[in-house]
Amino acid sequence: MNSSNATSTAAGPKSSIKGDAYKNYMLIVLLVILAFNYVDRLALGLVMQNIKSDLHLSDTQLGLLTGITFAFFYSVMGVPIARWADRGNRVTIITLTTALWSVMVALSGSAASFLQLIIIRSGVAVGEAGCVPPAHSLIADYFNRAERPRALGVYMLGAPLSAFIGYFGAGWLNELYGWRMMFVILALPGLALAALARFTLKEPRRATAAAAQAAPAQASLREVLTALWAIPTFRHVLLAYSAAIFFSAGLSQWLPTFFIRSHGLRTGELGTLFTLSFGFTGLAGIYGGGALASRYAPNNERLQLRVLVALTVVLLMLRPIAFLVPSTFWALALMSVAAMTVYVGEGPLFAIFQSLVPGRMRATSIALIYLCANLFGMGLGPLAVGALSDVMRPWAGADSLRYAMVAVCPGYLWVIWQLWRASQTVTADLAAVRGDSVGANAGHQARPLLEPAVETLAP
Repeated sequence: MNSSNATSTAAGPKSSIKGDAYKNYMLIVLLVILAFNYVDRLALGLVMQNIKSDLHLSDTQLGLLTGITFAFFYSVMGVPIARWADRGNRVTIITLTTALWSVMVALSGSAASFLQLIIIRSGVAVGEAGCVPPAHSLIADYFNRAERPRALGVYMLGAPLSAFIGYFGAGWLNELYGWRMMFVILALPGLALAALARFTLKEPRRATAAAAQAAPAQASLREVLTALWAIPTFRHVLLAYSAAIFFSAGLSQWLPTFFIRSHGLRTGELGTLFTLSFGFTGLAGIYGGGALASRYAPNNERLQLRVLVALTVVLLMLRPIAFLVPSTFWALALMSVAAMTVYVGEGPLFAIFQSLVPGRMRATSIALIYLCANLFGMGLGPLAVGALSDVMRPWAGADSLRYAMVAVCPGYLWVIWQLWRASQTVTADLAAVRGDSVGANAGHQARPLLEPAVETLAP
């Protein structure tokens, strides 16, 4: 990218914001939107037992509903939406998709059959697919490489923040009004957030025809795939993240049902306990992980990845014990610590993704990550656990879900291996992306597409 284009691109966004105040405001708005984006998934997990009884479903059907059906549309639709986001108005995309998933969540309460619920949840997935990739792209435009772990850590606080609404709120709304009205009530804030984004957030890209002509042509999807796959670190982290989502989604989606069946809890008290166990630890873990990485390991992604390896080892040891202990208190305590190890890595991991790819590929790269991770992970994880529970039921009885969840835990060994391999290549890959001849090596191909990488506010 020539200097005149760089100046034009950078000058436009900088003139449209007022220092850090707008950056931080944008981050908070995106955080709240993300929180409500996650809420319906947590709420659905909490009321799965109620839906099972109401609609007479099997565990395998519940796994299909919460897994592959949602994940297919969420993952596949995320790619064209992200391609749009890499060239178009990301604020408009966030506004439209937030309104869409809010309407579809409200309609979830009207489902009278498994088929109707499947169709409605597919619509929710399409809407929610437009939340994360455009937001990641916007954040990467405003925060530089050293700041990104903290900034993305703040953004991803939306996940644990959603526990306060999705667990606590949904748990008691379900007990007071039933699962159908619960979905309607949870959908209303999303419409207000769509309006807030539309009227208060700004797209930093210049919208003039001259700027559009000066901007480099968007790479084809095939070129993007070729360029990203040529980066060893990207491959290893993608495989690690996909596997982690498979096990984590498979376990977390069934967690409320596990406590209802094996520990005899009701949705109201379960929602309260989950909020205390996962809400606060999630907030501390995600923010702490991003802040610590930015402060003590800025621009040291190798160290960040090795810390994630150690944390995943801890996770591997804690989760099986948590499913087997008879005490509700100790089960929740161990799961809370295990969840903390997952949350700590969210900011640094996605900051590494963002630093490895060009600005015009960022939304697409996130969508591709979510395509692989969610289609394989979120899609098959809950289904695998549900099907395994049904298989084990003849001999395990009411504890079939417990043993199914224990059986999938050793898979975290693959996550550990891939993260370790990523830590060995990340320094050279980042150097090559920046055009640093010291870090580039002959084995890394397809660099010409990656070199004009920094078309953002914060290189």
